[in-house]
Amino acid sequence: MPSSPLAQFLKWEKEIPNQIFLRQPISGQWRTWTYKQAGDEVRRIAAGIQASGLPEKSNIAILSKNCAHWPMADLAIMMCGHISVPLYATLSAHAIQQILEHSESKMVIIGKLDDYAGQQAGIPKETIRLGIDLYSIKESNTWEEWLKKYEPVHTTATWKPDDLLTIIYTSGTTGKPKGVMHTVNAFDATVRQATKELNLRIHPNLFSFLPMSHIAERVGIEMIAIYDGGTLSFAESLELFPKNLMDTQPTAFFAVPRIWGKFKEKILEKLPQKKLNTLLSIPIVKSIIQKSIKKKLGVAKAEYIVSGAAPLSPDLIHWFSKLGINILQAYGMTEDCVYAHFNRPYANRPGTVGKPLNGLTVKIAADGEIRLKSPGNTIGYYKEPELTKSLFDEEGFLRTGDMGEISADGFLTITGRTKDQFKTDKGKYIAPAPIEMKLALNTDIEQVCVVGMGVPQPMALIVLSAAGKSKSKDELITSISKSIQELNPSLESYEAIEKAVIMKDDWTIENGLMTPSMKLKRNELEKIHLPKYPRWYQLPGKVVWEN
Repeated sequence: MPSSPLAQFLKWEKEIPNQIFLRQPISGQWRTWTYKQAGDEVRRIAAGIQASGLPEKSNIAILSKNCAHWPMADLAIMMCGHISVPLYATLSAHAIQQILEHSESKMVIIGKLDDYAGQQAGIPKETIRLGIDLYSIKESNTWEEWLKKYEPVHTTATWKPDDLLTIIYTSGTTGKPKGVMHTVNAFDATVRQATKELNLRIHPNLFSFLPMSHIAERVGIEMIAIYDGGTLSFAESLELFPKNLMDTQPTAFFAVPRIWGKFKEKILEKLPQKKLNTLLSIPIVKSIIQKSIKKKLGVAKAEYIVSGAAPLSPDLIHWFSKLGINILQAYGMTEDCVYAHFNRPYANRPGTVGKPLNGLTVKIAADGEIRLKSPGNTIGYYKEPELTKSLFDEEGFLRTGDMGEISADGFLTITGRTKDQFKTDKGKYIAPAPIEMKLALNTDIEQVCVVGMGVPQPMALIVLSAAGKSKSKDELITSISKSIQELNPSLESYEAIEKAVIMKDDWTIENGLMTPSMKLKRNELEKIHLPKYPRWYQLPGKVVWEN
């Protein structure tokens, strides 16, 4: 039976009013909201939105890091029948203005942010602002004032399956952000199918830290909590994230490859590989070590541990499996509402992203591109009819821009991005992703980008990890040269890495080289460094430093 996120929340508000819905750490203490308490706040904020006199089905933006007020803001917008426009909390004033103007958002709800002073100028003067005092956002309208000023609404909007629910602007590894439009049915179909097929538990305990403005966190964490009557906890800060996760011990946990790399690095800081191997080889000790590591990471109770957003090395998956941590890789995108491919606990093949959910039709085009059709597919890009047209092929399949292969028994392997491929001076096309995954296994490496336009052989641009930064140049030359020597024999001769270049600066969201979902913006990196490739290539030695 089709439903909507709002209808599901109202069901739980009525059936389990005293169960904890939201947990927010404030100054080291957990503040909680039951379904009844959250419902009361949502209804009062909805009353304030209604009193603002906005036209029917207005677009309302949410600018905030993940926090308890994010899902409450989302639900309040739904209660009024308006459409949400989530914004990444790290966007610059210019990017905020670009999206608010393009989406014609009438209001913006402003929550937990690191630099609102630097972002404020991006909000057009005519846009109504609702700030949240708890996070020190000072605006003429505040969440707390509205809670006192307005009585809870009793009549809420009724949503139909084809109604536009949200416009999610892609973080954009290339070009300007595009507004992906999703209906109620896309969310409803995805969550119901995933819950059924993955056998997700009712009333899950979830932890939210990846951007909620990203489709994976929105569907896989917020919507799963709302649909299944879950408890949703948040991190107070990056520094307190490990402690908050450990305190929460969620029943399902979702992360991206960079997080798994950092987890491994932290584990090896305490237990070097040789010592870890020894301890894991002793049966009684092995169980104690596994339980201790899982508890400290915060995944001791996790029934589902999922990785997405970018490819995760099979070697890293195997490394964690020895600790009793079984990572399931999944594959989805903003445009398909994560009606997607998943590995399952009973059918997990490292190196693949698993099999499709029922109802998802998949084909590989002649050029190797993965194309998809499902109830989760977007209805198009907001105010971009030509871009929408080019997003689908003549049979109505979504063009993903990803390259892939399907095994005889239905497991999908991602082999790269159609636009990430580059041609070396020898005229050979290189798919960098598989090479990058293998190099990134070296714990001295935090980030890696394989490039090669304008030079005879590929080069690896490398950002060092904390462990790598603590080593001498000679130690790094030995470590990285060894990784290249071990990797090259497994590659075609034209794919072999000729040179590694150690970068001066990290690639971050703040300097525009990473998306908020921690994917590398290859185009932006190439813009800065492409002219330097020939000079770096000519420098003596296998490992050189950017200068």
